[in-house]
Amino acid sequence: MTKPCRVADEQTWSDVGALDAIPRQGSRTVASAVGDIAVFRSVDDQVFALLDRCPHKNGPLSQGIVHGSRVTCPLHSWVIELQSGQAVAPDQGCARQFPVKLEDGRVWLDMAG
Repeated sequence: MTKPCRVADEQTWSDVGALDAIPRQGSRTVASAVGDIAVFRSVDDQVFALLDRCPHKNGPLSQGIVHGSRVTCPLHSWVIELQSGQAVAPDQGCARQFPVKLEDGRVWLDMAG
């Protein structure tokens, strides 16, 4: 198992909206000090958050196709694991991952992640 692509140890949670505002198998972006964060929703209502840049050529992951717990970058079809931010082999690289959680139908994001 690979380590998630995280940097910070301190968590600061922010309410970024209702789960229903994110389409199933889609995403929305949230502005942060480090750049846009893509918040993804799977078909079974799991949520994931990654920096909105593919590790290959910085393509916007938020515009990619969500399938299961992965997203395919729209630029060069790299597949990224939403849970960890890791590129799927044979590709190598990592999109920065941010902790995200659901509470009472609201999406909470740790932007310091």
